[in-house]
Amino acid sequence: MSNIDHVVVGVGVIITNPQGQILMGKRSSQHAPYWSIFGGHVDAGESFEDCAIREIKEEIGIDISAPTVFGISNNVNTYRQEGKHTVSICMHVEYRGDKQPQIMEQDKCESLMWVSPHELPEPHFEASHNAIDLWLNHRFYHHPA
Repeated sequence: MSNIDHVVVGVGVIITNPQGQILMGKRSSQHAPYWSIFGGHVDAGESFEDCAIREIKEEIGIDISAPTVFGISNNVNTYRQEGKHTVSICMHVEYRGDKQPQIMEQDKCESLMWVSPHELPEPHFEASHNAIDLWLNHRFYHHPA
C-alpha cells in the first residue's frame, strides 16, 4: 500500500437509456481490465453536477444536463488493495440520444457497451459496482464491509 494522507472525491454517473440499460466502459491503462460507469475526480471549487457534466463530455463526448445525486459510496476495498481511498458521489442521468457516445480518451477506455444493470460485465470496478448496487436497491449509502 502507498502512504497517502488524503481521500479523493469522485463522481460516478449512471447513464441509462430508454431500455433501462447502463452505459459501461472497459478501462485501459491503470484501471485495466475493469468495466465501469463513467466519471472522475472532483476539482477544487467544482460542484458535483459540473464535475459529472465535464467528465462525461471529456470521456464519451456527449452533453448531459441535470445529473442527480442518488447516493454515496466509501470505496475502502480499493484502498485496501491499491492504497487509493476514494469516496464516490453517485449520480444518474438519462441518455437523450441526441449524439452517440464515443471513446474520447483512447488511453483510458478501450470499448463502450450498453448493459443490463442485472448482468454486469466482469471484472467490475468497485466504485462502479457500489453505485449500481445502490441505484438498483434504492439505497443512499454503501456501507463498506
